[in-house]
Amino acid sequence: MEKEVHISQTYPRLTVYNEENYVGRSRIYRGNLGIRNIDNILGGIESLRFFSTSSNATLVLFSRTRFRGSFRVLRGNHNLRDLDDFISGNDVESIISTNQRLTLAQIRNIRDSGVLPSGYRLI
Repeated sequence: MEKEVHISQTYPRLTVYNEENYVGRSRIYRGNLGIRNIDNILGGIESLRFFSTSSNATLVLFSRTRFRGSFRVLRGNHNLRDLDDFISGNDVESIISTNQRLTLAQIRNIRDSGVLPSGYRLI
């Protein structure tokens, strides 16, 4: 008797690398999450791949830790080979990855409060 195999994938999928150009050590995160300080992951995230099946998927990159400072919003799938100087000449320091469409008002609220919406994992 053959066994059925079910694969469960949660989106979005955020793959982070500790070197530019998607090399070095990597880690994969799934689902809605916020990374408060990218220097605490793999000794620093230098490049990433963001994938989702939803066109509403949102990747928010902040210039300071704990979702502070300037931010840049990306919708849909993205591959970023170098996070240095990515936000108006500033490096990326924290990240929100979600399958939901976050509005600018929601993102500003997160930046002002430092609190993610319910259902998000905090890393």
